[in-house]
Amino acid sequence: MFLGKWTCFRVIIYRKLVFVFLIRPAVTYGCEAWTQTNREEQHLRIFERRILRKIFGPVQNEDGSWRIRMNYELNELIENAGRVRFIKRRRIAWLGHLMRMDDKRTLKRISQWKP
Repeated sequence: MFLGKWTCFRVIIYRKLVFVFLIRPAVTYGCEAWTQTNREEQHLRIFERRILRKIFGPVQNEDGSWRIRMNYELNELIENAGRVRFIKRRRIAWLGHLMRMDDKRTLKRISQWKP
């Protein structure tokens, strides 16, 4: 069955929304407090690409054969809003929140503590 151009576009939008509003928050819950190494960032990128390939599925070539989506195609679909960038943005936002806290708050005192 052939889907129209607009129907296919809608399906891609819905799948992207599933990723952005369901999968990303579940995986990155509490990411502001994580310590990340380069190895962990790489594992997150691999996990993200694996999930995106399952959500968006394979691509049909002009000759009729099927192939998995390449990394640059996945980046285009999610508009380069990768998980590692998302986590770094959340950390910076948390730091800004922490810096604006009242000096009497426990978290603020802990962050400014010098042994």
